[in-house]
Amino acid sequence: MIILFNKPFNVVCQFSPHDSPNPDNRHATLKDFIPIPDVYAAGRLDTDSEGLLILTDDGALQHRLSHPKHKEIKTYWVQVEGAPSDEALQPLRVGVDLGDFITQPAEVSVMNEPAGIWLRNPPIRERKAIPTTWLQIKISEGKNRQVRRMTAKVGFPTLRLIRYAIGRYTLDGIANGEYKVLTA
Repeated sequence: MIILFNKPFNVVCQFSPHDSPNPDNRHATLKDFIPIPDVYAAGRLDTDSEGLLILTDDGALQHRLSHPKHKEIKTYWVQVEGAPSDEALQPLRVGVDLGDFITQPAEVSVMNEPAGIWLRNPPIRERKAIPTTWLQIKISEGKNRQVRRMTAKVGFPTLRLIRYAIGRYTLDGIANGEYKVLTA
C-alpha cells in the first residue's frame, strides 16, 4: 500500500506525539491525519515544510524512496525572499558548499506561484519593500534542511517550502491535510 499525504505546515513526520514539557507546544502528528495502522514514512519533511510525504507498509519500497543511493528526484516549490537573477541561481545548478557537504547539482527555475495553492496557517512573513519569488528546485539528495540551506547560501532565504513530487508521485488532486491511498 502507498499513501500520498499532503502534509500541512507545523505537522511532525511521526505518529507518536512530539515530546514537549509544555502541552501548548505540541505539534500535530501523522496520527492526527492518517488513521491507517502499520504504515511508515518513506523519508521526512521538516515541521515547517509542507507537501508530499509518502507512507507505505512495504519496507523495500520505503527504502528505495528514501535512501540517497537510489537518486529519486524530489521536486520542491520554494518561495524565497528577493528576486534572484538567473546568474544568482547558477551556483545551485553546479552545487554549493554548505560547510558539511557540497550539494549535487540541482535543476532550478523561476516559476509562477503554483496554481490552486492553499493558504498557509500561519502565513509567511512578508515585507512590503522586498519581493518574493517562487522557484522550482529538483534534487536527488535530501539532507537535513538542504533546500533551505541552499537558497540561504546564495542570498535568498526560503519563506515557504512545498515538496510537490517524489519521482512519479505528485500532490496533484490531494488537498492540504488530505491523503490518497494507492494500491500496488
